[in-house]
Amino acid sequence: MVPLARFLSTVGYIGFAPIAPGTWGSAAGLLLLVALRWTGSASLELAAVVVLLAVGIWSADVTGRAMGDEDPGPVVIDEVVGMLITLLWIPVGLTGALLGFLLFRIFDIVKPFPARQCEQLPGGWGVMLDDVMAGVYGQLVMRAAVAFLPAWFS
Repeated sequence: MVPLARFLSTVGYIGFAPIAPGTWGSAAGLLLLVALRWTGSASLELAAVVVLLAVGIWSADVTGRAMGDEDPGPVVIDEVVGMLITLLWIPVGLTGALLGFLLFRIFDIVKPFPARQCEQLPGGWGVMLDDVMAGVYGQLVMRAAVAFLPAWFS
């Protein structure tokens, strides 16, 4: 089970990138979002978030225990989920997608309340839920931006 969990939690080993693995994981999330949008199914976007969150909790927990670290750096499935949440159901073009990417990375790094507290949860829950909160913050800011500056995001 450990090799499968490691493969999934590191998003096909992207998390082992020597520089900025979280940023690479977020970029993988953005690419996944593009693929999901290409299908034209809004419900598939939500399904991907739910499934990847569940897979992430399990795989991050197993990988963390195997590596002897509750939140090992190579685990980046949390960034994929957070990135998907940031842009979930928000119609954006390239500018909006890049802004969403930047916002998510900022919220993921800064971890405003209660993201930092979520990080303290045990195992895979803590790994995943702080990024879920960062994604929620990104989602809220993106919705406000689209509402007030719609021409920027089409």
